Amino acid sequence: MRKKSGLQLQLMDFKEREFNKIFLTLNKERFIEILSEFNTIQDLKVLRYKIFKLRDTIISSNNSYEESRDILQRDMISFRKDILISELNQILEARTIERARYYIKRLEKGTREVKTGKINDINLFRWKEYDEIITDSLWVMDKRDTSGSHLSWYWGNFIPQIPRQMMMRYTKKGDWVLDAFMGSGTTLIECRRLGRNGIGLELNPEVVEKARELIEEEENKFNTVSEVITGDNRILNINALLEKHCRKSVHLLIMHPPYHDIIKFSDDERDISNAKNTEDFLKMFGESLDNVTPYLEKGRYFILVIGDKYSAGEWIPLGFYCMNEVVKRGYSLKSTVVKNFDETRAKRRQKDLWRYRALSGGFYIFKHEYIMIFVKK
Repeated sequence: MRKKSGLQLQLMDFKEREFNKIFLTLNKERFIEILSEFNTIQDLKVLRYKIFKLRDTIISSNNSYEESRDILQRDMISFRKDILISELNQILEARTIERARYYIKRLEKGTREVKTGKINDINLFRWKEYDEIITDSLWVMDKRDTSGSHLSWYWGNFIPQIPRQMMMRYTKKGDWVLDAFMGSGTTLIECRRLGRNGIGLELNPEVVEKARELIEEEENKFNTVSEVITGDNRILNINALLEKHCRKSVHLLIMHPPYHDIIKFSDDERDISNAKNTEDFLKMFGESLDNVTPYLEKGRYFILVIGDKYSAGEWIPLGFYCMNEVVKRGYSLKSTVVKNFDETRAKRRQKDLWRYRALSGGFYIFKHEYIMIFVKK
C-alpha cells in the first residue's frame, strides 16, 4: 500500500479543520502582484513552496472580521477565509504547472473583476462563497430562523429562510419587494437584513399592528423603506402606494396565501381563507394576482408559496391550481421547490391519530409545500 506524500498529508490535515465564515481583508493590488509573480514561476515544486507559505500566512492571520464587506476601503478586498484557502489547496494539488497556472489566473481574475447578473448581487467569479444559497429543488429544513424579530407567534407564517433565499437569488441591494400576503411581517424583516425596500399588504389590522412592531424592532442598517399597508390586496391602489416612493414597479413579488380553509385567519368575508369552495378560492386568488401583477417589472420574479389540502377524502391540488392561475396571467414557470412542512401544533400532539387515519383512509400525511418561481414575460 502506497504511503501518502507529505503534501497529501498536509492537505488532508487542513481539510479536517473547520473555519467559520470569517472574511479576511487583503490589500487588493498587492495580492494581485503576488499572484502575477506566481504565474511566472516555471518549476512546480518552487510554485508549491510559494503557495504553501502564502497559505500558512493566511491560516495564521488574525486580520479578519465578521461578514460585513460594505466597510471595506477601495484598495482592500475581502475573501472568505475558508474558500480562499481551499483555492490555494487546489493549486497545490495540481499535477502540472499548466493546471496550477490556470487556477492562479482564475483566482487573480476573481480578485480583479466582479461579475454579477442583472437581478442579484452574486459575484459569479467567486461563486463558492455563496454556499448559503440553495440551488436544489428539495429543501429539508430542521427549524425556522427565530433570531432577532422573527417570532413564530402567527399561525400560517412561512419560515424566514424562504424570503431570504428568494431575495438573495432574485434581487439586489436597494431593490423593491412586494409581499401581497404579509402576515406577521417575515418578508419585511428579511428585507431590512438584506438591504431591500419592502412593502407588505395585510387584511387583518390586528396582525398588521403586531407585524409593524416587530419590523421596527429589526435594525435598519441599510436605511431601507419598510411600508405596511392594511387592506384587501384585490382592490388596494398599488399605483398610489408606489408613487409615494417615486416608483412605478417592484423587482420581486411574493405571495403566501392561506391554503384555502386549512386555517381560518379571520371572520372577514374578504379573507381568502373564508372562500366557500375551491372555485371561490381560486377566483379570489386570481383577483389578487390581477391587482398586483401590473406592478412587477417584466423579466423579474414572482414567488408563490402554497400547499395542497384534503377535503372529504380527496386530495385538492391547490398548488397546481394556483400555478395555472399564475401562468394564465403572463408568467412562465421557472422552477418548483418542494419544501418539508413543519407539523402544526395540533398534529404534533396527535401523531398516532393521524397515522391511524392515514392507514385507514388510504392517504398520506402532508409533509411538504411548494415554492413556485415564475418569471413575468
